[in-house]
Amino acid sequence: MSLGNVSGKIIHQFVIGGFDTLDRPLTVGIVILCIYLLVMLSNLANICFILHDKRLHKPMYLLICNLAVVDMLYSSSACPTMIGVLVAGDKAIAYVSCFIQMFVFHLGGVMEMFAISVMAFDRLIAISNPLRYQSILTNVRTLVLTGALWLVACAFVAVMPATVLSLPYCHSTLKYTFCDYAALVRATCVNPSYYFNMITIITFFLLFGTFCSICLSYIWIIFAMVKMSSKNDKRKMYSTCFSHLIVVVCYYVPLFVRIVLTRLGVVLTLEERHGLMIGAILGPSLVNPFVYCFRTKEIKNKMLKMFNKVAPTE
Repeated sequence: MSLGNVSGKIIHQFVIGGFDTLDRPLTVGIVILCIYLLVMLSNLANICFILHDKRLHKPMYLLICNLAVVDMLYSSSACPTMIGVLVAGDKAIAYVSCFIQMFVFHLGGVMEMFAISVMAFDRLIAISNPLRYQSILTNVRTLVLTGALWLVACAFVAVMPATVLSLPYCHSTLKYTFCDYAALVRATCVNPSYYFNMITIITFFLLFGTFCSICLSYIWIIFAMVKMSSKNDKRKMYSTCFSHLIVVVCYYVPLFVRIVLTRLGVVLTLEERHGLMIGAILGPSLVNPFVYCFRTKEIKNKMLKMFNKVAPTE
């Protein structure tokens, strides 16, 4: 897209202005801080439980571990900046730091889709081919698949800084709560429609591609579960799949509201968009570790044993 004679000003740092109209910034900042700390501690605990116990070194738990890493990355991409603005009043962010934050934030979002999708694939193999599961999806193959997904996600997200890095900037104040693609594009001197449409195509491809793969996996899983004769096996499979479905709903519902419905004509105020964005970052990252702690038998039993050792005896 030609920029013609458009010229901008040299930007050394951006100012985060998304919280300027907030009535109680300190209260909101403390709430975000508490949730963020809980997200980090709970996900870190999940990772430690899995890495410490060799019996949990299985594909399913490696994928849970990967999801925990993604959740920590996703929430850490934006929360420290928002907490700094709300609690410390530090609204400035360096030019380079802003671009790094944008890349990490969108990488976390794309990897969240990939991580949830590959976990659905894992459940599909476990239920449809239980006898061959360990030979089909080994630990090595799981790690290779996970690494490949990280590389693919980086390739997709690299389009964002590549498209806006060379654009001229007319505004140093961002109307959003942290540096994401939309905030930076709206700070430029050019018409944002072209750039938004381009990223929308990529986003829809990733969103519907991963969501459809999850739906197809569960359709196949349902057929496999119907064929099962043992009620006990059905109960175990239902419990495992239900945990994953909670994760799917927590992540995709806010995403569909923010991306799909707004493109279909639903109008959100800037404050509503900010609230939905923050909820979409912190909600799944907080729910995921607790879902797998309390609904995965091995992790739950390990936690109970740990607390029983710590608890004082009478």
